Amino acid sequence: MAANRNRRRKGPLWALGAVGAFVLTKAKTILSLIKLGTVGGAVFSMLVSVGAYALLAPLKLAIALVIMVLIHELGHVFAAHRKGLPTSAPVFIPLFGALVNMKRHPRDATTEAYIAFGGPLLGTAGALVAFWIGWQWDSPLFIAAAYLGFFLNIVNLIPVMPLDGAKIVVAVSRSLWIAGLGIGLFMIVKYRLYLLLLFWLWFAWDLWQKYRARQGVRHGSSTWASFEVFAELLLFEGTPLPAQEHQRDVDYTTYSDLTGKQFIVMEWSFIGFRGKLQLPEQAIIRRARIVRFDRKKKDNGLYMIVRCQVEYDPYLNDAYYDVPAASRWKFGVAYGLLAALLGVMLYVTAGIGI
Repeated sequence: MAANRNRRRKGPLWALGAVGAFVLTKAKTILSLIKLGTVGGAVFSMLVSVGAYALLAPLKLAIALVIMVLIHELGHVFAAHRKGLPTSAPVFIPLFGALVNMKRHPRDATTEAYIAFGGPLLGTAGALVAFWIGWQWDSPLFIAAAYLGFFLNIVNLIPVMPLDGAKIVVAVSRSLWIAGLGIGLFMIVKYRLYLLLLFWLWFAWDLWQKYRARQGVRHGSSTWASFEVFAELLLFEGTPLPAQEHQRDVDYTTYSDLTGKQFIVMEWSFIGFRGKLQLPEQAIIRRARIVRFDRKKKDNGLYMIVRCQVEYDPYLNDAYYDVPAASRWKFGVAYGLLAALLGVMLYVTAGIGI
């Protein structure tokens, strides 16, 4: 009887307060992971996301969803911190969730899978806490929050880029990406996740291109950039300006920095041109070419707009995917168990009738 009275006296908000008190005791750790300068932007994007979701659902559910997304993203932050990789604060994208930007990319698939697994793992733990609170104090709001958390994290386990599942299973076998296409399409149709269809199509195309590259078929990837050259100095020196339609290959050098980003530096000394461009991925460059010259008048004189194209083949580093057999088993078992737990809890919460 005394226990029942105590249970009635302490409602679900008391339990939430207890969780909040625990988080506050860890505030120093959290703030050391996320720079204060980026917190304002994260909070603002959270509020915008709450407003966007509130247009489609009650405000309380919108807040619950954003909190579940936040817990998920903090899982990535903590996992990256454990691997010594700095990250940005979570940035929320209305109707698409959120993301954490890596300031230095993982150098192997094992680390990538570890960081990817942190999101669904902590996200599932947060949903379980919400479910326990809702079950203990018969709170439909917390049961609904738990359902959203379970659903969010099981969707993220789909092995389709850019979802976490695709980054986890790569530490098991890249062939699971093929299975991910079938699983992803099933989930998209079953739950009407049509926003994910664009990602699914992009992923299917990317897998097809990777397959063609392994067969020795080049698929002609390219990137573009424009640079300004001060033309008044050339005119003063008597150097003729290239015609607008003039095209030519140019000399270049390429390098990668410590974060894994690849750059190309292009030069044509005749007009004093030197342009630096970050490539969208690791690549083997086929050629760098100026494809057009435009002219633009500014207050301080005439400029040439040098438009460049870089043609390349994506570089597939198979050594990146060398994962010890023991790690493959661990990730495979952990992935399967987490997916099964989420499936069961999703069924249970849905059966309660949120």
